[in-house]
Amino acid sequence: MTKKTRTVLFLICLFLFLLIAPVTIFYSQGYRFDIDSKKITQTGGLFLKIEPKQVEIYINGKLKKKTDFFFGSALIENLLPKKYKVEIKKEGYHPWEKNLEIKEKQVTEVKNIVLFSENPTFNILTAGVKDFWFSPDEKKIILFEGSEMGWALKLYDLEKNVKSQLIEERDFYSKGADLLNLEFSEDSNEIYLDIGMKEKEKYFTLKLNKFPPTLTEREIATSSENIIASQVFNGDSYYRDKSGYLLKNEERLTENPFPVKAETEYVLKIFQNFIFLRENQTLYQFNPDLKSFEKFFENINFLKISPDLKKIVYFSNSEIWILFLKEVVSQPIKKSGEKVFLVRLSEKINDVFWLNSDYLVFNTGNKIKVAEIDDRDRINMVDIAEFSSAAKSYGGPAEALREGGENPKIFFSQKQKKLYILSNGNLYTSETL
Repeated sequence: MTKKTRTVLFLICLFLFLLIAPVTIFYSQGYRFDIDSKKITQTGGLFLKIEPKQVEIYINGKLKKKTDFFFGSALIENLLPKKYKVEIKKEGYHPWEKNLEIKEKQVTEVKNIVLFSENPTFNILTAGVKDFWFSPDEKKIILFEGSEMGWALKLYDLEKNVKSQLIEERDFYSKGADLLNLEFSEDSNEIYLDIGMKEKEKYFTLKLNKFPPTLTEREIATSSENIIASQVFNGDSYYRDKSGYLLKNEERLTENPFPVKAETEYVLKIFQNFIFLRENQTLYQFNPDLKSFEKFFENINFLKISPDLKKIVYFSNSEIWILFLKEVVSQPIKKSGEKVFLVRLSEKINDVFWLNSDYLVFNTGNKIKVAEIDDRDRINMVDIAEFSSAAKSYGGPAEALREGGENPKIFFSQKQKKLYILSNGNLYTSETL
């Protein structure tokens, strides 16, 4: 090979190196040519964490990847900055779908995706039930059972899987009594009963930690006739007096009184630094800067705090909302005090529970639904079961659960991660959700 030939080959190689090297470097750093925008741009990525594991991930209709066996996660790199249709699929499970935006030099994250079985298993725990109450420690269930001969309360011990007799209607009054209300003590060792008999209302305590359980009549004592709503939070006593002021440990928090209406139910609810006052079905929030209450939500049914204590769900007959109590720095980022509208339904929402800190379970009509709270694009919501209405009861608080009249009653146990459903006299329990 002549010297001239070697020189030409060297120059060709040098030219190719100078041409290819920058392209290779830029490519390795995530730069791509975007045909749509006709310019070079830097790519982004998508990180997903999903339960169950080994699911298929589709990007714009094409199978892109499967999650790994150990962690159920997947990282998809080198995506041009734009919106993508992301679908998660696994045989036997409801799919998950969302349009997600990928940005330059950023990884879009969805870390809490859950796929739910298309046919979850429900088994009958016990039959002949008209109503039920879970203890705060979620180890016990009080069952309200009834017949034409009268009603009875029974205890179901979930740890021992045993049902036992507690008390019957005739133990209160031989000519008939109505169970008006039932509440557990905070330690789950007692239940408080409001009983109607002879056109009078009497109050009883039933001690569950005694054998046999002991029933005693109790007097309703009020700490102050001037208090119309109160709550103890972090050792501090908050209450609202009849003058309309909100006080904390006898120190006024409101400058001006909030009007007190006659024959109106008032309830204080305190979460973190948020103070709410419920006036019948209207919810007010305390503004510490203005030192006054402001209307927050109308026609409210209830509000419940999430397991991670960072947000609350509140709902009416047709709408579900989320309030973030603390700032969320992971995606989707939320500010403290931010409100998110989740869903509006045509059928009445009967009750809502936190499935975990990122999903809700609720019933509307005869359907049991699960919904995520990630409001990026559409809300993924699926039906996991359908049950008929609860059967007719015999007196007491279950009187409203007439055949064909109301939705099935549900309860989700955070301790067991199981859903309990009362339908047609049967109390069902789900597989672990």
